[in-house]
Amino acid sequence: MSRNYRYGNNQAATVVMVVADITAVILGLWILFALLDANPANDLVSVVRDAAGWLAGWSHDLFTMDTDWLRTVLNYGLPAVVYLFIGHAVAGRIRRG
Repeated sequence: MSRNYRYGNNQAATVVMVVADITAVILGLWILFALLDANPANDLVSVVRDAAGWLAGWSHDLFTMDTDWLRTVLNYGLPAVVYLFIGHAVAGRIRRG
């Protein structure tokens, strides 16, 4: 019985890590699109922009540099790092628990 319980913990930890990784990929993809001046009328760019805006809503305009590319990297990169750090820390805790 404890074996199945441990397997369930590993599955939960994997889900948490995958969600954290996906959020970081979305934010990283938006940074890439913004830096490469991707077409905002493109459906993929629009979906990624909206998702990244929602995921990084708590850090919106946290940094207000004059340089657009640096502001984008910081305002979307910080949440990506935070989601990765917290997601992997929680997953590690689930695995140990």
